[in-house]
Amino acid sequence: MTLKKYFLPVAAAILVTLFAEPSRCDDQLVLRSRTAQVSIAHGGGGIVEFRFLDDPTNPLNWEITPDLEPKPPGKPYLRGHFLCLDRWGAPSQAEIENGVPFHGEAPRIVWDVLPQPDAGTLVGKMACTLPLAGLRVRRTVNLHANSALLTVTEEVTNANKRGRIFNMVQHPSIAPPFLDETTLVDSNARHGFWQDGSIPKSRETAEVWPQIVIDSRSVDLRRLRGATADTTRSDVSSFVFAESDVYGWVTACNPSRRLLLGYFWKTKDYPWLNIWRYIHQGQVAARGLEFGTTGLHQPFPGLVKTNRILTRPLYEYADANQTISKSYAVFLLKIPEDYRGVAAVSYSAGRLQVKEQGESNPRVLAMEVGKLF
Repeated sequence: MTLKKYFLPVAAAILVTLFAEPSRCDDQLVLRSRTAQVSIAHGGGGIVEFRFLDDPTNPLNWEITPDLEPKPPGKPYLRGHFLCLDRWGAPSQAEIENGVPFHGEAPRIVWDVLPQPDAGTLVGKMACTLPLAGLRVRRTVNLHANSALLTVTEEVTNANKRGRIFNMVQHPSIAPPFLDETTLVDSNARHGFWQDGSIPKSRETAEVWPQIVIDSRSVDLRRLRGATADTTRSDVSSFVFAESDVYGWVTACNPSRRLLLGYFWKTKDYPWLNIWRYIHQGQVAARGLEFGTTGLHQPFPGLVKTNRILTRPLYEYADANQTISKSYAVFLLKIPEDYRGVAAVSYSAGRLQVKEQGESNPRVLAMEVGKLF
């Protein structure tokens, strides 16, 4: 999938009906624990920093680049880990003409902080209203005091006088220097497909994580390597989880930087994992570790027509005035230089455990997290 062809037509019509206050676009909600710091931009509501206090490496430092979409002066733009709402991907042509943006309004407007927390606070609350979609969002973020763990709960209310379908996709994007050709991406995702390929009719005809066929070539999604030519390239692949998996997870680790970033959520909240890979001018530029309510990168007419893929729905429905709540956790761990990647992430009795890949003496990293979600 060439995302540029989707970004640019939408960028030309970005939200003439939405106005940001330039002074607030640059403001950030900052939470700091004994070990980690989180920064969330008011403009767009994205998590733009999550790092250890003793390590400057920030995996969520990605920002939209001009070759994908121009940054509108004084307005929010796509960066870090942002929320796609009320859609994932492109609007229809008619919606574009009416100002509906790529990935929805949530990352395009200024979020309010309720109230502005004092320095050293571990809990923050934010909210925004999407005028075109008719949705209200209320977010609570909690940075744990003794570990690099952030839990996020978002409540979406349909403020319309009628029911409507919508999508909600978390869009964490990692970038250099944390992302390089040695960075390993792992997940318990199972079966999937390349967005520009054919849609599988059953799991027997689907690809199996981490392998995917892109442009008739078998690709291992654990690593992203730079192209040999000076090219701009991107692709998206989508996966579902096993019926028995209560939790979904995705991790990215860079052993040379001794750092691991992980996400953990309930599959009933987010049944899809979508992996975006982006190479610019032959260099590794970005990876999206996107989990959400859909796995088809199309406007709503295409989602309604297809309805389900691999037995999983492609959208959700919210009745008039209904509120839907979803949560996830994001964590950082320090890893050894010879780390081989993640085989499993589990949660039990208030402990989150990360098991290393490999049959020979796999290491287990654990963190006390208390009650999740």
